[in-house]
Amino acid sequence: MRRRDFTVLVGGASIAWLSHARAQGVSRIGFLQSGSQSDGNSQRRFAAFREGMNRLGWVDGQSVHYEVRWGAGNLERISAYARELVEMAPSVLVSNSTPATAALLRATKTIPIVFAVVSDPVGDGFVASLSRPGGNVTGFMSHFPEIVGKWLDILKEIAPEIRRTALIYNPKTAPFAKSEFLRPQFELASRRSRIEPIMLPVANAAEIKQSIASVGRTPGGSLVVMPDSSMNVNRQLIYELVASHRLPAIYPFGYFASGGGLIAYGADVVDHNRRAADYVHRILNGARAGDLPVQAPTKFELVINLKAAKAIGLRVPATLLARADEVIE
Repeated sequence: MRRRDFTVLVGGASIAWLSHARAQGVSRIGFLQSGSQSDGNSQRRFAAFREGMNRLGWVDGQSVHYEVRWGAGNLERISAYARELVEMAPSVLVSNSTPATAALLRATKTIPIVFAVVSDPVGDGFVASLSRPGGNVTGFMSHFPEIVGKWLDILKEIAPEIRRTALIYNPKTAPFAKSEFLRPQFELASRRSRIEPIMLPVANAAEIKQSIASVGRTPGGSLVVMPDSSMNVNRQLIYELVASHRLPAIYPFGYFASGGGLIAYGADVVDHNRRAADYVHRILNGARAGDLPVQAPTKFELVINLKAAKAIGLRVPATLLARADEVIE
């Protein structure tokens, strides 16, 4: 069977199922991921959301049906999947990144959208305010700008000799699209810590390689990895590059360190997806998305990978280890 024929067959089967679901009163949820289907963290996010829904009485295949799409870090694919999900006319849409949320909002101004992970919903124009989002969208923000100061403090604690640090991000996918977000705090915190700040925009894997190599050429360099879906998709490459250049690096979410990065501090995004189920539940029961306030992160994790530290010759201070929520031996 040709690929096109297979796609048409699957699409037709999906439409037929949805027609049956409408007749049976089953609520339909469109779930748009920026990550890839093979990525364990992306799978855990969806599993946590589905678990949250199940606890609230929404049983998959009985009272609710999920249509999940995986963007794999590709902006064109994310946009195409957003349009596809909107055309299915689901009851609620759920997104897991800034690019996914932006794509869904371009595709619909009427279907309710709940973002489980977005860094700067006001700056990116998704909501009018955190307390009164307005429109058809609400959700859970994953970072405050001030967190960048915490990242630099942790970097200095684990690697006191650093003199420069680079903030690496993809301008097309990071929360810099309509606001500066982390940049002012990054520069302010760097000056306070007597560290030279470097902005490191990258567009693809080749530029990631070149940019990290440039930071690693001179002793005293370090890296702050932006909360950015492009960095997430390329995180394995980043692990390998910072190890080969012996660069201390800090990451925005715990799973980065669990997967091979040196150290991470940030919101528990799996928990965010579990909490997002409550908003979807409330919307399915008649609440308006725009009336539900955007929720701030409530659960943070500090994860340290001792294997990664040893690989670049760092000894992690006992005081830092004592504060860690998880230590990878």
